[in-house]
Amino acid sequence: MSQVHGSCDQAFAPLREILQQKIADGDELGASLCINIDGKNVLDLWGGYADASQTLPWEKEMVTGVWSTTKVITALAAHILINRGVLDPNEKVAKYWPDFGTNGKENVTVANVLTHSSGMPAFDQTISFEDYQDVERMTEHIAEQAPWYTPGSHTAYQWTNHGHMVGEIVRRVSGKSLTQFIAEELAEPLGVDFWLGVPEKDWIRTADMVPQFSLDERDASIKSIDPDSNGILTRAIRGSFLDPFSVNTPAFRKSENGAIGGYSNARGLARIGSIVSLDGTVDTKKYLSPRTIDKMLTEQISGVDLCTSVKARWCLGFALPSSQGIYPLIPDEPGIGFWGGWGGSMLIMDRGRRMTIGYVMNKMESGLMSNSNFDVYLPEIYKGFDIYTKGSS
Repeated sequence: MSQVHGSCDQAFAPLREILQQKIADGDELGASLCINIDGKNVLDLWGGYADASQTLPWEKEMVTGVWSTTKVITALAAHILINRGVLDPNEKVAKYWPDFGTNGKENVTVANVLTHSSGMPAFDQTISFEDYQDVERMTEHIAEQAPWYTPGSHTAYQWTNHGHMVGEIVRRVSGKSLTQFIAEELAEPLGVDFWLGVPEKDWIRTADMVPQFSLDERDASIKSIDPDSNGILTRAIRGSFLDPFSVNTPAFRKSENGAIGGYSNARGLARIGSIVSLDGTVDTKKYLSPRTIDKMLTEQISGVDLCTSVKARWCLGFALPSSQGIYPLIPDEPGIGFWGGWGGSMLIMDRGRRMTIGYVMNKMESGLMSNSNFDVYLPEIYKGFDIYTKGSS
């Protein structure tokens, strides 16, 4: 049996035992979990296996696909530009990307894109694997497309085109591709493994994702939510690229996709997310101002999302907690932003507690947000936080 490795403060010791048991029971294949408080990793654990055959142990430096948790890092790239005063979330996208301002998108704002209320939840055509990897071609298609509903009136989760939209805004403003911007402005300065496009030399430490469902089961689940073949959800699925098996392919690993194409581990996610939890400064380097973070975490729009059929509260790039929302286990308190990835990965930034939680795994469950394992970890994390802070006081 694979052992759990790493370190944790005594206050979080039960989490080590739970993770070990989850691996022993087969609930987890391979996983990493990290809790950062006040800039210190008070828990940094990993264990299990990097492949379905359980022949490769999950080592400390393993990374794997994090699916839509990528959207958090993509949003932070935009906020660095907002913080510099060269990007205004209240401005029209067309100011920065003139080609975008056509066919009913003339008044779509940067904030609309960041809050999934652009009216453009997906491409308006069926997307092949080859098409999806062609960022330039797909971005041109977005510029020509018309919105599916009045922008700003509702949210409709931008499944897989979100990164193309935010990424093009970042490119137009900064002159750098999203991949380059994230690498140079976030990953490299913070010293973490996070990639849009994993270097081939690092594939040896990239764990395979192992979905626990078939494409037929995925499609049946979609039809049960939205039986209307012309409904927004069904159209969004048709116009998105949602193949859980693609993440292990060389073409996907090489591509730039700011919506679902990130690769990292829990340690990397937690350190990047700590920018928000620590008021913008990590290791004396200021990435964002507290004022930028105030605005970032202010609710912009809420309601039942047209693509997920679940109530969501959105700030500029992330979800805000709600006891009635998409992930009610997160405390319904101000100052918390979060989002997760298909199958289970998660990044929670808790500014009030100066705590950041990263979770990455390779055994994918079918849910949009979190999985049954993290549902067990999270309450224990908050219990551990209370014990940790009492011991520190």
